[in-house]
Amino acid sequence: MTTARGYHHGDLRRALLDAAVQAIEESGVAALSLRDLARRAGVSHAAPAHHFGDKAGLLTALAAEGFALLADELGRAGDDLLEAGVAYVRFAVGHRAHFEVMFAPDLHRADDPALAAARTRAGVALRGRVAALATPSADPERNALAAWSIVHGFVTLWLAGALPPSAGPDLESAARSVIRRLFE
Repeated sequence: MTTARGYHHGDLRRALLDAAVQAIEESGVAALSLRDLARRAGVSHAAPAHHFGDKAGLLTALAAEGFALLADELGRAGDDLLEAGVAYVRFAVGHRAHFEVMFAPDLHRADDPALAAARTRAGVALRGRVAALATPSADPERNALAAWSIVHGFVTLWLAGALPPSAGPDLESAARSVIRRLFE
């Protein structure tokens, strides 16, 4: 019951989000339950509802956190679109539970203000790098969609183990090879 004591003096919200990440990584988002998260955090089964309302509320908070983490990761990549793409891939692999929830709007409340703000911040970070692809006749929104689709598709296939062996075992090298196609 040490964890329960942490609730009174610590950050239960954070503990529940961490437990959700762990549970999703172990069993997938479909198996996630608030009762299991309460057990993992060592608190009453009603405690998660106090912080998040319901499962969708918890997943909304997790998605918002994911978009904020993604925006930070993209920011560390600097202005280089190739490195931003690799940062996106690194984020998805390193934060798989967040990534799984972020792009599944049926799991969370897409209109939540905190989620919308974090998603916008990540989108701005990506679109800012895509400006390097722009030509006078280019549509920056379509360029951003193309860049995101390539990177997101690549990492989704990587995570699913669906890439051919020719992609190689090195995530970042394989990602760079694919992302460079944006510049051709």
